[in-house]
Amino acid sequence: MIVGRHVLLGVSGGIACYKTCSVVRQLVEAGAEVDVVMTASAAEFVRPVTFEALSGRPVLTSLWQRDQALAHIQLGRESHLIVLAPATANLLARAATGIADDLLTAILLAARVPILAAPAMNDAMYAHPATSSNIATLAQRGWTFVGPVTGPLAEGPSERPGRMAEPELIFAHIERRLRAPDSSLCDKRVLVTAGPTREWIDPVRVITNPSSGRMGFAVAAAAFARGADVTLISGPARVPAPAGLAMVPVETTAEMLDAVGDRLPETDVLVMAAAPADYRPSQVAAAKLPRADGPLELELEPTADILGSTAARRRKGSIAVGFALETGDEVARARAKLERKQLDLIVLNSALEAGSGFESDTNRTTFISSSSITELPLLNKREVAERLLDAVEAML
Repeated sequence: MIVGRHVLLGVSGGIACYKTCSVVRQLVEAGAEVDVVMTASAAEFVRPVTFEALSGRPVLTSLWQRDQALAHIQLGRESHLIVLAPATANLLARAATGIADDLLTAILLAARVPILAAPAMNDAMYAHPATSSNIATLAQRGWTFVGPVTGPLAEGPSERPGRMAEPELIFAHIERRLRAPDSSLCDKRVLVTAGPTREWIDPVRVITNPSSGRMGFAVAAAAFARGADVTLISGPARVPAPAGLAMVPVETTAEMLDAVGDRLPETDVLVMAAAPADYRPSQVAAAKLPRADGPLELELEPTADILGSTAARRRKGSIAVGFALETGDEVARARAKLERKQLDLIVLNSALEAGSGFESDTNRTTFISSSSITELPLLNKREVAERLLDAVEAML
């Protein structure tokens, strides 16, 4: 996704340095080239050799390193993005006032590329007016920030922000900063549904399905990386939610219907990857139905057709994508669903094929529109999501 992009990662002296190791690993795994620049105090927390091993490149720590003349000029202009994690109160203060007394601050003063900072410090330090003023100054200069968040600090629990954002969230924002400028989804409002829904039989039993939420979560994460304003509506999924997104948890199909309807008028792209229950009990028992009563007979009624109900309410010019999980006569059924629900694209996959469908990390899909059919090989679900959003961008 960010193969060949050059990220300069500045590490200043805070206990959160250990979390930055994971950021480097994620960047390298995603194909980025990472140069790490450490302050002297950062090297007291994590040794430079650790970052050299993770990045596969020499770590820079001083203006006076051999063979690194003018490194502060070159790195500040040739990188695609500068990331500061952790960005301590001291580093932010020096950057705001233009001090350039070490390699990292000299790079920041010479930089001509975007800068993303992940503040990390004691909660009282973050709340201090001086820090607020410094962050406001840097924001006016075009810096963007991720975090800090509320959570345990080195000195103990805290109910105020100060803790550095988790590596997954920092990585999500790095990918977004690198990819959004090239995407037509940037600043578009994307609504994604994911996961199963539950329909209650009695207070302890439900009707549901094996959907894990992986496919919808992958679409939401890929849209966020492209700069979209993403809302993820999810039933009880079995995997962690993507970092950085506005998530709306729901349980029943009726709740998902309402959540989609509330947001539909402002939506530019709708991707319905959820697997809502198609039926619900006509009557919900107020108490647990005793097993000792013998065989249980349930009268079921259809739930609302969420995707079909959106057709008349979608914004003019918006894109609507549905999913079809089928077990026979698959293409014909998917085409009929495409037409019946007035979709721009439908993603077909088989419930019977190994490595595809529910509870799998991969999917073999076919994209069907009114004018074309595109069969994809077996791919991981994030790659399917990327291909899907490529198709959406072509429509936009």
